[in-house]
Amino acid sequence: MPHEVEDETTVNESYSITVPAAIRREACVEAGDKLRWHVDEEGTISVELVKQHYGAFSRLDPVDIGEPTDAAEDHDLIAGDL
Repeated sequence: MPHEVEDETTVNESYSITVPAAIRREACVEAGDKLRWHVDEEGTISVELVKQHYGAFSRLDPVDIGEPTDAAEDHDLIAGDL
């Protein structure tokens, strides 16, 4: 069962912070995860870990549209510019 961990960090001049190692380990924070920030009416800040879901589309079956595609080249196309 997880236990309570507390640590502090400093906001640098570009308003960035580093998540302390003890907090990262306890909360299983990994590269690509997001932190959702909330400030309540009293000014209390809370942070929620939003896990990155790798392979979110891995269970989907491919669809044959009858023509080759190249996602690397097609990703910036605007509808109608085909």
